[in-house]
Amino acid sequence: MKESEMLDITLLGKEYHVACVPRERESLLEAVAYLEQRFGETAKKTKVANETLAVMTALNIAHEFLQLLHGRGFDLPTLKRRIGHMQMRVEGVLAQQEKLF
Repeated sequence: MKESEMLDITLLGKEYHVACVPRERESLLEAVAYLEQRFGETAKKTKVANETLAVMTALNIAHEFLQLLHGRGFDLPTLKRRIGHMQMRVEGVLAQQEKLF
C-alpha cells in the first residue's frame, strides 16, 4: 500500500484536508491552482457562487476533457502536418549549418 500524507488545500474559500501520495503532492497543488483559476473564470462569466459555481466549472472541465478524449478538442491531422513542416524547416537549417563546418 502506498504511503500517503495529509495535505491542507483551499477551494472556493473552504479548507479541505485531503490524502496525497508524497510524489503527487506538486501535481495535486497544481490541480488546486488550476481549479481556483477556472472557478474565477466561471464566476466572472456567470455571476454564480459556491455550489453552483463548482458544478458549472466541473461541467465545463468535463466537457473539455470529453472533447479531447473523443478527438474533437483539436485537429490532429493539422497538428501532425504543422509538426512535419517544422521538422522539415529544422532539418533544412541543420543541413545549412553542416555545410559551414
